[in-house]
Amino acid sequence: MPADVLRRLLASDPGRPRLTWYDDEPGPTAGERIELSARVLANWVAKAGNLLQDDAAAGPGTTVGLDLPTHWRTAYWALATWSVGATVVVGTDALVADLLVTDSPQRAAGHHGDAVLVTLPALARRHPGAAEAGGAVDEARELPSHGDRFTPLSEPEPGDVALSGDGVDTAYDALVVARPEWGPAPRVAVQAPPATALVQSLSAWAADGSVVMLRGPRAAHAGRLEAEGVTVDLR
Repeated sequence: MPADVLRRLLASDPGRPRLTWYDDEPGPTAGERIELSARVLANWVAKAGNLLQDDAAAGPGTTVGLDLPTHWRTAYWALATWSVGATVVVGTDALVADLLVTDSPQRAAGHHGDAVLVTLPALARRHPGAAEAGGAVDEARELPSHGDRFTPLSEPEPGDVALSGDGVDTAYDALVVARPEWGPAPRVAVQAPPATALVQSLSAWAADGSVVMLRGPRAAHAGRLEAEGVTVDLR
């Protein structure tokens, strides 16, 4: 189960970097490098999980649409969704999920249910388009107020759908895929659509490894993989 993977990372080495993010996409986040230890990642997951569970009553049977690019914020929203036992939905179906997590004020405003508006820049304190988001929760402003510890009110069944996208549903008991060919504690470079990137990241973490998540043209990554000690390149 994904929640078990995060707990094992915390038990193994809470201070070790587990997610390193490089953003080379043109725009306001170009040039960002973010590094999250297991402890910091778990803190983000706990806050997002508390928002989902307490404010949106999310749990098993709830669908949470992640209308976000492959990004470090997408990773903790996915882990938070799995922490409450709900289903992560990506792709076009994300827009019709029970709850939408998006970086678009327009799509937040047009959503039929609860919506969370995400600001991608790391140091943002509010979304500049929050006034246009139709009452959506402004993550940058509201998430810090949620608790740093999370306790689920209910657990998913192994056969419940954990991830849905591109016409494929993956159950909780099939989401974490062992990759023994990667070796112990792999350092895995990931650059793929969200569903693939999330599954790859879970495989790396399940092996007590870490992820280097990349966004932008491959030419910008020259030298980074070696500097980051990457042992498995999945780009």
